[in-house]
Amino acid sequence: MPDRRAFLRESLALLAMSGCRRAKSEIVVGCKNFTEQLILGEIFAQMLEHDCRGPVQRRFYLAGTYICQQAILAGRIDVYPEYTGTALAAVLKQKAEGDASQVYEEVKTDYLQKFDLDVMPPLGFNNSFAMVMRGEDAKKLGVTKLSELAPQVPQMRLGVGYEFLERADGYKGLVRTYDLEFGEAPRVMDLGLLYRALQNRTVDLVAGSNTDGLIAALGFVVLEDDRHYFPPYDAVPIVRPQILQEFPPARGTFAQLAGRISAKQMRQMNYAVDGEKRDAAAVAREFLQQQKLLVARVRQDE
Repeated sequence: MPDRRAFLRESLALLAMSGCRRAKSEIVVGCKNFTEQLILGEIFAQMLEHDCRGPVQRRFYLAGTYICQQAILAGRIDVYPEYTGTALAAVLKQKAEGDASQVYEEVKTDYLQKFDLDVMPPLGFNNSFAMVMRGEDAKKLGVTKLSELAPQVPQMRLGVGYEFLERADGYKGLVRTYDLEFGEAPRVMDLGLLYRALQNRTVDLVAGSNTDGLIAALGFVVLEDDRHYFPPYDAVPIVRPQILQEFPPARGTFAQLAGRISAKQMRQMNYAVDGEKRDAAAVAREFLQQQKLLVARVRQDE
């Protein structure tokens, strides 16, 4: 059964957005409600502010994939970061076939045909779902792969975000693929609480993300998806074509970002916010300056 509190949050968010009137001649950047999305949203917003020389509104902390999809279709936001595997499974309701480039092309084609949305080139990293355990527990049980987990799960407590329960690439397919029979129903919580719950031993296994910065910092380990259940999740900007027409430099913004963020860099930025408690906007600006993405534009304007 879907988490009713999560459903209520999404419904309230949609009602709130329906009453928001957007100003003309501005770009609205959205993102979901977890750290990586906030950082990527800031990267988009800061580059667009500089390149397009116009106001950029931030509409962050949207509850999840469904809210972001509805917001961009309604024109309440113009761009947000998404992942190809999420787009394919959660939005298009299709099963991934082929490698990362094939999944990207399928998502790009279908989003344009079905939703009139542009899927811009991948940012450079794959943020797959990751099944995460405490390092000492994995060592004690001798578990490094998901295929080795079945004998242990009847005594294990699983923590997940609310989307993971319902998605085609989520809980149901995972337990079927790996023959997992948990002794109790998964505990559903906000994504930001998953690792705290794992650290506090409230749960024993969580469905996290490959680029989460706290995994290594807290001594957790990712179990290998040795049956390749999870599809590629390349991070991509989803954009309304109208904004590219109204602000032509925006296309160049996303071209400059293509392939510029590695998984290692994303983990470092995530840890800077989650582990070091730094401001996401400052972390995003520091990354852009280190990559000379903003500096290059300053020189071109002189």
